[in-house]
Amino acid sequence: MTVKHISLPLLLLTFCKLAAQQDSIVQLKEVVISDTQLRDFSVSQSVQHLNDSIISRNAASLTSLLQYNTVIYFKENGLGMVSSPSFRGTTSQQTAVIWNGININSQLNGQTDFNTINTRDFTTISARAGGGSVMYGSSAIGGSIHLDNELAFGNMFSNQIRTDYGSYNTFGLNYKLKAATDRFSSNVSVSRNSSDNDYKFPGYDIYNDNGQYYNTSINAAFAYRLNAKNILRFYTYAFDGQRHFSRTLAAPSRSMYDDTNTRNLLEWTGTYNRFTSRLKVAYLKEKYKYFEVYNSNTHTFGKVRTFIGRYDATYNFSPKLKLNAIADYTQNNGEGSDIINKKRNIGSGSLLLSHQATNRLQYELGLRQEVSDVYNSPLLFSAGANIAVAKFYTLKFNASRNFRIPTFNDLYWQGSGNPDLKPESSYQAEVGNVFTHKGVTLSLTAYYIKLTDMLRWVPDASGLWRPENVGKAKTYGMESVLRYDKKIGYSHINLSGTYAYTISREDGSNNQMMYVPIHKATASAAYSYKNVSFYYRHLFTGEVFYTTDASGNINPYNVSSAGAEYTFKFLKGCSVGAQVNNLYNSQYLSMASRPMPGRNYNLYLNLNF
Repeated sequence: MTVKHISLPLLLLTFCKLAAQQDSIVQLKEVVISDTQLRDFSVSQSVQHLNDSIISRNAASLTSLLQYNTVIYFKENGLGMVSSPSFRGTTSQQTAVIWNGININSQLNGQTDFNTINTRDFTTISARAGGGSVMYGSSAIGGSIHLDNELAFGNMFSNQIRTDYGSYNTFGLNYKLKAATDRFSSNVSVSRNSSDNDYKFPGYDIYNDNGQYYNTSINAAFAYRLNAKNILRFYTYAFDGQRHFSRTLAAPSRSMYDDTNTRNLLEWTGTYNRFTSRLKVAYLKEKYKYFEVYNSNTHTFGKVRTFIGRYDATYNFSPKLKLNAIADYTQNNGEGSDIINKKRNIGSGSLLLSHQATNRLQYELGLRQEVSDVYNSPLLFSAGANIAVAKFYTLKFNASRNFRIPTFNDLYWQGSGNPDLKPESSYQAEVGNVFTHKGVTLSLTAYYIKLTDMLRWVPDASGLWRPENVGKAKTYGMESVLRYDKKIGYSHINLSGTYAYTISREDGSNNQMMYVPIHKATASAAYSYKNVSFYYRHLFTGEVFYTTDASGNINPYNVSSAGAEYTFKFLKGCSVGAQVNNLYNSQYLSMASRPMPGRNYNLYLNLNF
């Protein structure tokens, strides 16, 4: 451990003592959010909200948080490398990531790398299972992940600093500021993560060469109340990262990848009796550079600039009947060393209805139509209901049609792109059962997805690989989520678990899709007594195949972690913690030829003042 990593925690401990006499507990007023569709039109589907305590017990990457706490499966090219989800047996391009109501999946490859998202930058993170294209557009087939920054008006001022240091010279630092008055609110987060990432491959005399990385992110949200009826909000995000792509068991690597992302969203909300008007303007930019040899100046690059204009109008006919109309326009302007410089325009209109017909029945309806100068979009729909059958039992139904549009790489890759591609289209249905009793919540959901016009890169008659709409597939399965929360005196017990059973096959084949486990389960337990807390979590991932004919497989694996935290009474708002990852030193891979690390450690200090 270097001097700089030792001195920072000691300095923060000194700050804790100086700040201990300040009372940071305040009474907040109205909380405003941008992703109102998630809140108002998701009662017929399963939504997991991950709170601050769960976020703090996991590593900073979004991969770690969702891998251990949801039914989503992830494959990683080694620790900290490219990470891709499979939600309900779908591909990474069929999972949408939503930032404050805006879809931020890459326009180049159609997905989000979950190891480039720092969870500590957001106030709430949610996983919404099932189709959501009517509300969020392309990619929301398997489900969607929501990254939100809540803004609260009221008298408050608070700061938080967290620093982590662990094995492989892994360092993390996060600073948060929240400040608000009756008219102004702000929420700012700055993060820095880095690691030598040079772990030894368990069971091999090989080290994870060329695996080092660093990234810096800034995420900020501001709101200003113009008057009693109008609020102006601004969200901004910047990410800069560099990763050296690590070696495999078979071959070394010298490659490196730089990526930069910026997002800006301006929103004006007006509330006029029963009518609410929201005007959003967003500008997003993504850019990458890929170096085959990291110390060379030779590289390839790609970038896309995206402009979004959106008008969202909601009318409340009554407290129980709500109609939401949305019109938006998106322009993507892409260029790069491997893609043809192109601009595409997309317009869409959506209509959403939510009605609580009785005290026990609430239903939702939705329609969306896109118009583009690049592809023909199908009419999308969604319909669902939430029925409170009994005090302890709720029944949910949902059916929808969803889609995924071709990416810039699919359409415009030089020499191989196919501008005549159609969007992938899916029909799906699900039935959910939610049981609640004395602090226990159990949800059981069965689902079915039928996918057509699947996009695949296949060789043509000359042997050149090109993208085509060649596939059909079906996915079905069952998900369960269990939660138990109980306070007894000074003790607090929290138990949770998830299980996913997934069958995902192409039509005409009995083979499971590549990198889709049939079984995946998680379990976690946390116990706190006064100022001390302990927690344990476990992940089981079943066998996966990495070839289409199921001839190559990765064995099932179990991996666990444990931690403890202590909060000082005399240093109010100061806590220290320790974590052991891969507690039993398991040898496992989530991608073929790319072992994950053995037992490793992390220490952290969290200061609130």
